Amino acid sequence: MKKDFITIHELSRYEFNEILDLTTKMKKNPEKYRSVLKDKILAMIFQKPSLRTRMTFEVGMLQLGGEAIYLAPSDIQMGSRESVRDIGKNLERWVDGIMIRTFGHHIIIELAESTRIPVINALTDLLHPCQAMADLFTLLEKKGSLAGLKLAYVGDGNNVAHSLMLAAAKAGMKMAVATPPGYEPKKEIIDWAREDGQGTDFELTITHDPVEAVSEADAVYTDVWASMGQEAEKEIRKKIFSPYQVNRELFSKAKPGAYFMHCLPAHRGEEVTDEIIDSPNSIVYDQAENRLHVQKVIMMNLMGKK
Repeated sequence: MKKDFITIHELSRYEFNEILDLTTKMKKNPEKYRSVLKDKILAMIFQKPSLRTRMTFEVGMLQLGGEAIYLAPSDIQMGSRESVRDIGKNLERWVDGIMIRTFGHHIIIELAESTRIPVINALTDLLHPCQAMADLFTLLEKKGSLAGLKLAYVGDGNNVAHSLMLAAAKAGMKMAVATPPGYEPKKEIIDWAREDGQGTDFELTITHDPVEAVSEADAVYTDVWASMGQEAEKEIRKKIFSPYQVNRELFSKAKPGAYFMHCLPAHRGEEVTDEIIDSPNSIVYDQAENRLHVQKVIMMNLMGKK
């Protein structure tokens, strides 16, 4: 049976930790893995623009000995010019794997069900699993262990928050999510996280109080207040989310030496001040770099020789 990488929820705890362990090894000794995907080709479907996703997947394939082909929204017009199923059925004849960055989560589910080759979730409106894996790997590098750490997320209960909750659960971390009323994470994802955290020290707090969430946190994470597709709500969201800005006052409630995290791109002066994102506590560019290393492991696991 072919395997996909669509949600962290679907990973066993062993598979989750294996990705982190292999990322450590590959990052330290990249030459050892230079040909593990020799002659393999990854199709990259983009329905949303990206800097980090395109660069890290394309560079990652090159560094593993393979190649990547970029498919822009105008190239295939998924769902209008051609059905998701037909696109999957065509691509499986030509390439060895598909990475997709899209809107509705149902699109990636349909694509994965329609094709015999691995499908990687590079982002949907529901989940951002590659980002969360890179984020936890970054924390692991900085702290040496994930168990027992407290991660605070402040802002919109969006796809990034969802995947961080699932990753924190697998790692046995504590996580607090603070959102304005009406912007909480989806109940389905909260239930998945609590299920995934059973048998570990995982604790999940959902609150409307950013100070409660950030209090004694080892890392403070935020994301843009209006994601792609929500531009019409931007001005309304600015007013609602302004009390959730990560600034000096809020960040001071975290543990001394706490890290600041953001998946980027950041809207400076909105969800985070320059003073915090440019501080020595900020590890946002480490997170961005580690997208490359984590995704190389994911691609190797799915498309490499068994």
